[in-house]
This record gives sequence, C-alpha cells and structure tokens, in this order.
Amino acid sequence: MSSTEVHSTSRDASVGKVDMKLEIQVIPVSDVDRAKQFYERLGWRLDDDVAPLDGLRIVQFTPPGSGASVTFGTGLTAAAPGSAEGGLIVSDIVAAHHDVAGRDIETTEVWHGPPFPPEARQPGPDPERTSYGSFFSFSDPDGNTWLVQEVTTRLPGRIDAASTAFASATDLASALQRAEAAHVEYEKHTGRSHLFHRSGQDENWPAWYAAHMVAEQAGTDLPG
Repeated sequence: MSSTEVHSTSRDASVGKVDMKLEIQVIPVSDVDRAKQFYERLGWRLDDDVAPLDGLRIVQFTPPGSGASVTFGTGLTAAAPGSAEGGLIVSDIVAAHHDVAGRDIETTEVWHGPPFPPEARQPGPDPERTSYGSFFSFSDPDGNTWLVQEVTTRLPGRIDAASTAFASATDLASALQRAEAAHVEYEKHTGRSHLFHRSGQDENWPAWYAAHMVAEQAGTDLPG
C-alpha cells in the first residue's frame, strides 16, 4: 500500500468526526425586492443586502432561532423561481401557525399525519401532539414552499445529549412547560403532591426538569 493510499484511508475514516453545519439555503426568486418585503413581513432577521459586483446581489435572512439562513438575489442560481422547498421546525405548531397567519401571510391549515401525499393528511394538530406529527405550510410570492413541522422530542441520535441547547427563550419556555406537565404525572405515580413539591416533598425537582429537557431533546429515555 502506498503512502498516498494510507493517507486517503485515514482521511476517509475521520470524515465523520468533522462538524459540518448547514449555513445557508439559496432560493430562486424572480423579484428580489418583492421577496425581501415578504421575508421582512414574515419576521425573519435581515442579515445583509449587498451588491458587490455588477449583476450580483445577495440578500440574506435568518428565521428566528435558526442557525441556518436563507439567501436569494440576482446572479446566484439558475434554478427556476419558486422551485425551492425547505423545512422549518417549531416547538408549538398552533402558536407558529397563528403567528404566520397573523402577519397576513397565506398558509394552509394545520394538519397531522404524513406530509405526503396530501390526501393522507388529517385536519388539525396531532391529537397526542406527537413530536414530528403536526404540520402546516406556506409559500413566498414566487411559490418557494416552506413546510413547518412541530418537533418537541428528537428521535434517538439526532442531538448530542452533551450539547443540549435551545434556540430561543420561547423554545426553552415550551420545554419547561412540558417538563412541568411530565413532573405532575410523575408525582401522581409517586404519591407526591405537585402543588407542594417545591416546599420540600421533591427538593430535587430542578434536576428532574433538567434531566427531562435534555432527554427530550436528545431522544433518550425520559426520567420517570
């Protein structure tokens, strides 16, 4: 085996250990200013609007709480305007739908069941509010489509339990509310009164909440 082959094998084995985080998604639009007005109305953060060269304009927006951004403009892509599809996740599908619709943006109704095919969809949120189970969608003026999905508990292995993080205060508050509701059920099974647990009957409730929130996000076994 040559030194080149050894180096290649070693490099391939280490590829999975390199963090690669999604940074941007380029979407094709026909009217840059119209698209910019839409995403401003949607409440996404405007990061940049620059034209460094003739025939090149770059506009970047970031959804609230997102680590990845959306870029559009002129001279960026040959894709047909309206051909892009993207996915967004939220911790409360009903609140998110209310927010988007309240910004005078046309959306579908909330549905549950498989996102595709459309005929398999059932009206309203998932009755059990199962994670990954509820959706709605909306499109920008060119027809680029955004599928919004409620995710509260990740499937195992999707999130590193050692690096739990919340993208916004809203997501953190929702996680605390779910932990509190789970703790109520836990105390029912242990015979403790949730109304008084903070006064001494369950002095370890902060650790219980924390364990629940980390496990929920990482997709590991919940405490109980």
